[in-house]
Amino acid sequence: MILTIDVGNTRIKYAVFQDNTIVEMQIIPKQNFKNYLEEILKKYQNIKHLVVASVGKIEENAFEAFSNHLKVQFISKESKFPFQNKYATPNTLGIDRMVLSAGAVLQFQNQNRLVIDAGTCVTYDFIDKNDIYHGGAISPGISLRYKSMHDYTAKLPLLSIEEPEKLIGNSTHQSIHSGVINGLSFEIDGYIDALKSKNENFIIILTGGDANFLAKRLKNTIFANSNFLLESLNNLYQYQK
Repeated sequence: MILTIDVGNTRIKYAVFQDNTIVEMQIIPKQNFKNYLEEILKKYQNIKHLVVASVGKIEENAFEAFSNHLKVQFISKESKFPFQNKYATPNTLGIDRMVLSAGAVLQFQNQNRLVIDAGTCVTYDFIDKNDIYHGGAISPGISLRYKSMHDYTAKLPLLSIEEPEKLIGNSTHQSIHSGVINGLSFEIDGYIDALKSKNENFIIILTGGDANFLAKRLKNTIFANSNFLLESLNNLYQYQK
């Protein structure tokens, strides 16, 4: 069995894999996360490998306590990836974007891929059918859009995610919801349309914490999988092994 861990900017997600199938997946708090991991390892004593990717502030040495009875592997920029990296500044490319791109290459072969990760930020990553990573885009995620309008204006309220009632909001609250949700939906569809006009045999993978909320709002056909990073960690581990 394999335990994969995704340390994000705001939360930690883990998945337990048995023969490439997720048998348990949860989100756990960063505080006292070691206690949660100890409980997982007690529950699944056949776990032999721990695979970690981190963009958060938890350092690698936080997992050293588990290395006595597990093989711990940290995915880093020096790891082996199944694509050629053409990013102009490879040292600044987030490990989460690299893992997602690897997962897209390993799961969807011989086609152009766009991976959209809708989390704290929305990242777009394009890998062509020849397994060449070109880069993409980064923009604020849903929560950041709500928060920034509140933080950088004098009177706009801080709202939580909510489905807008209509395109044209008839109140400040509805105008904010329309601007955030419809605005991001239009952005994603526009980005997809621009790439599709130049690339054939195209698949779009939507993942991240807000993937399921956004999926039903997009006009383009997508493959929505909120657990794609955890699955990509498992597939990348198998590829590297």
